[in-house]
Amino acid sequence: MIYEVRTYDLKAGAVPQAEEAFAEALPHREKYSPIAALWHTEIGPLNQIIHVWGYKDIDERTKIREAAGKDPNWPPKITPGNILNMNSEIWTPGSFYERTWRASASR
Repeated sequence: MIYEVRTYDLKAGAVPQAEEAFAEALPHREKYSPIAALWHTEIGPLNQIIHVWGYKDIDERTKIREAAGKDPNWPPKITPGNILNMNSEIWTPGSFYERTWRASASR
């Protein structure tokens, strides 16, 4: 399992419009795979939206992103100029993570 963590640095005050754009576009993107998380920052680096997508492996990520990229409703229609920077990272969970998660989910 891998996770893609995408962070958007936005202009001050742009988070509400960006979240609205995500809300409109997300059902179209989730036809290809579900979102794992979507947050915005309150403390620390402000004016950020972070969204996380889980994939079986990098090949699955590539295939899903190619398919979603052909969808006219994705990516979200964030107002041009409001995205100052975008960063994408691929994360892998710790070796104990799945075992720990399954144990807590069964309680």
